Amino acid sequence: MSSVYPPVSGPRLRLAAVGMHELRLLFEELAPHYSAVAEVSILDKAYSEAVSDVLAMRQGQGIDVIVSAGSNGSFLRQHLDVPVVLVKAGGLDIMRGLAKASRHSRKIALVTYGTVPPELRHFNELFALEVQLRAYSTEEEAEACVRELLSLGVEAVVGHGLVVDLARSYGIEGILLYSQGAVQEAIEDAIEVARISRLESARREKLNTILGRLKDGVIAVDLDERIELINPAMEKTLGLAAERVIGQRLSAVSAGLSLQDTLRTGQGESEQVHQLGGKTVVLTRMPIVEQGRHTGAVLVCQDPIAIQRMDRSLRSRGKPRSNMARYGLDQLIGQSEAIRKVRDRALMCARSDATVLIIGESGTGKELLAQGIHNASARRDQPFVAINCAAFPDSLLESELFGYVDGAFTGSTRGGKIGLFEAAHTGTIFLDEIGEMPLSLQTRLLRVLQEREVLRIGATEPTPVDVRVVAATHQDLGARARSGVFRSDLYYRLNILLLRLPPLRERKGDLPLLAAHLRDKIARRLNVQGPGAAAWQGDGIVDSIVRAAHAYAWPGNIRELENLIERAMVFHDSDREGSGAVLDELRSIAPELFSAPGGLAEHGEPQYGKLRASRDVAESERIRAVLAECGGNRDKAATVLGISRTTLWRKLKLMDQQASARFPRTNKQPAAQ
Repeated sequence: MSSVYPPVSGPRLRLAAVGMHELRLLFEELAPHYSAVAEVSILDKAYSEAVSDVLAMRQGQGIDVIVSAGSNGSFLRQHLDVPVVLVKAGGLDIMRGLAKASRHSRKIALVTYGTVPPELRHFNELFALEVQLRAYSTEEEAEACVRELLSLGVEAVVGHGLVVDLARSYGIEGILLYSQGAVQEAIEDAIEVARISRLESARREKLNTILGRLKDGVIAVDLDERIELINPAMEKTLGLAAERVIGQRLSAVSAGLSLQDTLRTGQGESEQVHQLGGKTVVLTRMPIVEQGRHTGAVLVCQDPIAIQRMDRSLRSRGKPRSNMARYGLDQLIGQSEAIRKVRDRALMCARSDATVLIIGESGTGKELLAQGIHNASARRDQPFVAINCAAFPDSLLESELFGYVDGAFTGSTRGGKIGLFEAAHTGTIFLDEIGEMPLSLQTRLLRVLQEREVLRIGATEPTPVDVRVVAATHQDLGARARSGVFRSDLYYRLNILLLRLPPLRERKGDLPLLAAHLRDKIARRLNVQGPGAAAWQGDGIVDSIVRAAHAYAWPGNIRELENLIERAMVFHDSDREGSGAVLDELRSIAPELFSAPGGLAEHGEPQYGKLRASRDVAESERIRAVLAECGGNRDKAATVLGISRTTLWRKLKLMDQQASARFPRTNKQPAAQ
């Protein structure tokens, strides 16, 4: 027989073959054939003596796997934590043994360890073999079996090594149950077990090395919450050495770090702030699932200062935001006919890949609608990329949208950069404030829509893209196209599937639903739950807003409603009781709700021209006030107003143009009155 396995790199596997008499002889015969891959040490011992020898070997050079058989092997399994592979007799081994025994006598017996297999008993009865079948679990039971068989006149016994020795001691012919093939199979199984054990040990060592270098503390527990693993960072956090806590229940080591709920529910918890030994830490609890089964849980302990430092580092590098859509069409809150119609049409748009143009005033939820269309479409698992065309200078907007090649211009990133159209490949790109896009870029956008390819700045070959375009604006693009400010061909290319989001003043029946939804959303953001939120329920401050809001024109739409509700929830004094007191408080918090209803005629009909004018005046006054507060610093003012510096520049320019139109400069003398 040649070696079954080729030589392996590193130390040879170490096997201990435990067996006596004929089984030992089979081990000795086969062991040399595996010398290239495994060192097989043969022990002619049984039970306690074998355990002692194995423990001595383990303390010396080490041992990977044990090969044994019968009651001896079962005893070793019970008393050692080393893997034990048992030699198993197959059907052919049994038939071979019985055939050999029948050559010595017609009165034969088969003695097995544990129980007699039912199929063997059935086979014996079916063919009327008259073979005495017995089983044993201990050495005493084995001897009792042999004595009984002797009294029955049995002259040949087939069994394990212990039974064979006992039979021969009583003058009965003993035949070993195991064949050379069975022993060979057991040795090869043991080699495979040893290989896997070595691989697992290497993985554990690698994992421990990784965990040892982590700055976050990590603890892993089993299903009884007993600690199986703890890394050095967690040892330092707890102030306890691993040797002291391994095997203990985590709850007993630190009640605040308990993983019992995670083990019971199978649900994780992320980023929970906790006080540990006078220090604030951030805890994450996660179940451990292996091959579909829960096998334990893991606790990760982070230093919040390190998290803040990492966050600042990431923000300073200007990494792109996640290209995922968070909202669905069901989050377009409202039951009015106008909003139901928008949802129904948006669902129809989601079934098509055609370009969508969303028209709506500022704050009506245009991006939410765009995300809902994306998430309802076949592209839902692909990127959703959004950009505000009014938030970038012209040159920067071009590079953001279309990208550039290496060396395209001074200061360009080495290796070039993909644009947002390429980043949205196979997904959706949302172009907000499309009406603010400069004419020079409108031409390039038109080519993308027509040819479905992007030409990076400085490139000579276009890149094909598969992208669905959703654009949005608060402007009248048709009027802008007619005046030449917006390309007519681009307008008609965009205006395929048109959706109009109604302003809040046209769906005031949705105010209660919207206010309740925004109240709950803001409460979660403010981390206020339970009794602390009671003042905002029922006849509280938010319901007072809804009652006072029906006469208000809502120039800022849902965004204004959300901001006003958050302002009221922050400033509300929960000790005030009674609708009159709450209403008086609301007058001081949100005086705009009680001023003359801007944009409403005497009979309550909306006067859109006046509304637009009043809103522009209010916006101009707000911008001037903030600029004055910021000492004329436009960067600071833009931050306070929540807009980009470019948008602020455009609004100031428009304000100047409007002022010039109202008060034109002239050299003529004023007309006589």
